Amino acid sequence: MPVFQKKEKKEKKAKKTSAQSKIKYLGGLLMAKMAIGGAGHLRSNADEVNKLNVFPVPDGDTGDNMRMTIESGIAAIENLDSDDLAEVMKVFSHGMLLGARGNSGVILSQFFAGTAKGLENVEKADPETLGHALEMGVKQAYTSVMTPTEGTILTVAREAVEYAVAQITPKSTIRSFFADLVKEMHASLEHTPEILTILKEADVVDSGGAGLFYIMDGFNRVLNGEDVSTAPSATESTVKPATVDILAFGPDSEMTYGYCTELLVQLQHSKTDIDAFDIEPLKAFLSEIGDSVVAFKTDSIVKLHVHTLTPEKVLAHCRTFGEFLTVKIENMSVQHTNLDEKKEKVAPTSVSPAPTEEKVPVETKQYGVVAVSNGPGVEALFRELGTDEIVQGGQTQNPSTNDFLDAFAKVPAKHIFVFPNNGNILMAAQQAAEIYEAATIHVIPSKNIGTGYVAVSTIDFDNPDPAANVAAMEEAMKRVTAGYVSPSIRDADMNGVHIHKGDTIGIIEKEIVISETDKTSASHHLASMLLEMPEKFMLTVFCGKDASEEERNELQQYLSEKHPSSEVYFIDGGQDIYPYIFIAE
Repeated sequence: MPVFQKKEKKEKKAKKTSAQSKIKYLGGLLMAKMAIGGAGHLRSNADEVNKLNVFPVPDGDTGDNMRMTIESGIAAIENLDSDDLAEVMKVFSHGMLLGARGNSGVILSQFFAGTAKGLENVEKADPETLGHALEMGVKQAYTSVMTPTEGTILTVAREAVEYAVAQITPKSTIRSFFADLVKEMHASLEHTPEILTILKEADVVDSGGAGLFYIMDGFNRVLNGEDVSTAPSATESTVKPATVDILAFGPDSEMTYGYCTELLVQLQHSKTDIDAFDIEPLKAFLSEIGDSVVAFKTDSIVKLHVHTLTPEKVLAHCRTFGEFLTVKIENMSVQHTNLDEKKEKVAPTSVSPAPTEEKVPVETKQYGVVAVSNGPGVEALFRELGTDEIVQGGQTQNPSTNDFLDAFAKVPAKHIFVFPNNGNILMAAQQAAEIYEAATIHVIPSKNIGTGYVAVSTIDFDNPDPAANVAAMEEAMKRVTAGYVSPSIRDADMNGVHIHKGDTIGIIEKEIVISETDKTSASHHLASMLLEMPEKFMLTVFCGKDASEEERNELQQYLSEKHPSSEVYFIDGGQDIYPYIFIAE
């Protein structure tokens, strides 16, 4: 029986009060309280959602991704004291869009973004209005996925909303609406293994659907008088404390590189006409006092980035039309000193020495590159291949939409090629690409570091045609087959392979093909399978942090004896989760 089903049978039924059962309208204050409750309920069950992983490998992160996504929305409305439902939903959904992580997190953010659109100019909503808005949320969630798959979070959302809307009568209340919504959401979730064979084979329900259920169940529990707004623990915090090398900039140092200044500004009705606010004069002002300027407006929020010697002027200017939601000012001389000390071969970035004047001219080049990396060896490799900005992340560490926006802002290029290097990061990169306006973003669908490595190696920086570069990269990735070695975290029978907990399994693309009792046998077997495929004669081996030097030497010796005519290259990737990632070409 799936973990989720076992968990839900132990849940206590929500309390019912007569006052709450009569709630006819949903306002902003109640919505904010429900959202906090939904985030709290998911937070309490995030680990259960993480365990609903199709493959029995230790990379389940759906619960954490959805938790951090909704918590970004909660952070956005934390200081918003408004009972206007439209205003609360607008700010809440925008926060989720910027904080979205992983495919399920992006779909979740799009679901709430569509719902917010359905509630525009709605100060308070009755069940019928709310139902219509949720239908718009479902539609936008489906639209956000290139090839929607039934039996996932999409199905759970759609079936629940359809059912709840169909039950609306003149006597319906907000509470009765959510009771119907959650009831059908649970039923739909239980049915997902019957729709997706792979879920049934793995004996789990859909993890994204489970995350959505916990959120909506949290909404419902608040309506029933329960307190589910638990605070995040220190280990769950989405904000990591910054570390500064104080020795990199001392009392005799000169400020030659300026400050990397990033702001999120909430426009204020008392200071400006928000609807008529023009972003171009702001860009012009920032260009006068700095460079690497990026500024764009989404609804009533302005996000900006600039390199300047006078960040205080940026702060003062922005306060003439709004107030700060976030402020980040970093000394780029510290960053530059640290880069020099690493003595790594890196491509030119947007951090360049500034003359004594305030404005720091930086030439905009034709192409820039942003790549996601997990592991110091992988990062060094992508740097050597011309990557400008590295976004830290990977399996279980999915970067947010905002992380990509920050990286784009640091690359002074007309066209930026983006390599997510993980299938679960692809949608966040695409969402950021849709928001960003200062350059044309090309998201290359690299679903692992191997395909990303092959693709970025294909870039012709002298070819002025970006479309030709993209076509060449996509063609190169088609010739690549990826394989992974990973420990198994549970017993399973998948794809005809019997797996014991603690075994080492081998995966080719999206199929488990072998299960061995030890890592050495599994890695040897999987590497041979890849090299024995038609037209595969070259193998690149990314060694993870859990691959010892002795094991690597054994694998190298095995391959030289077993496949003497093949070309085999070893790279110290240092990646998590997978001791070995094989790329066969």
